[in-house]
Order: sequence, then C-alpha cells, then structure tokens
Amino acid sequence: MPEFKMLLPDVERHYVGLMMGVVGRALVSASQVDDVIRKETSAFPEGFILQMKVMPNGADFTAQVQPDGTLKLLKDFTGKPDLCARFKHLSHAFLVLSFQEGTARAFANDRLYVDGDVSHAIRLVRCLSRMEVLILPKLVAERAVKRYPDIALADKLGLATRIYGRVAANFLKGA
Repeated sequence: MPEFKMLLPDVERHYVGLMMGVVGRALVSASQVDDVIRKETSAFPEGFILQMKVMPNGADFTAQVQPDGTLKLLKDFTGKPDLCARFKHLSHAFLVLSFQEGTARAFANDRLYVDGDVSHAIRLVRCLSRMEVLILPKLVAERAVKRYPDIALADKLGLATRIYGRVAANFLKGA
C-alpha cells in the first residue's frame, strides 16, 4: 500500500497536465462554436491574454482573444498575461480538473488566486462553467458548476460534438 501512495502525486501530475491541455483546447473550441461563450470572450479587449496554471511549475494553458472574440491557444508563452488564474497546489488543481469541486468553489475555498482584474476573472469562470456544462454529462457538470442552466439536450449534444471534434483535431494537429 505505501508504494501506491507514493505513485499518487505522479498520477495527479500527469492527470492534471492532460486535463489542462483538454480544458485549454475545449475553452478555445467552445469560444468558436458557442454563442454564449463567444459573447463572454468578446467582452475581453482584443489581444487580451489569459492563462491558467498550477503552481509552482505545473501545467498551464494560455489563450489570446482574437478580433472576432474567439480564443486562440498560444504555445510557449513566456510574457506576462493580462489575467492569470493560478492553482496554489497540484492537489487543488486535481480537485477542480477531476470535477470534484467547481472553479467558483475553488476561488471561494482559496485554492485558486488571480493576477489581474477580478471582473475578468469572473468572466473567465463563467466561460469555464458554460464549457463544463456543454462538454460534461449532466450528472458530472452539476457537481462542477454553481448552477446548471436549462439547456435542451439536442443543443448540448450538438455543441459538445463540435467542441470535442475541434479538441480532437487540435490534439492530432499538435501530435
């Protein structure tokens, strides 16, 4: 049993790394196919750079707002983003990315902090919550978001299919 406990941090680290890649790609894809998320991301200034990362040297993703209001992933970004949401510890990121705790709850529990304008952070949380509602089964999404919205199953499935298709294409393109 002690050997298994020693593996847990490695399993968490690999899982969080994978899921940060999925979340970043899914958020970008959702901004391209969902009008609600695009309306939110369009409110950020053009060229706005947002980042989510795990402290101290963990996984991250960085995205930039395009002229049409959609997001684009930035590879190997080294500058200072306009907004950075940082998980204070790997285990905190694991809670959120395994959908045991929602992003809003992580903020409330002081597991996540933000460098940047709080109103921009709230907008990012709304985008992440909407994305989770679209791509996750309702039973899982209800645990991950503060309030599950009324969304027709056909609309959810159509948007989820388009988002997952773009995420898969992005992973394949990057491979």
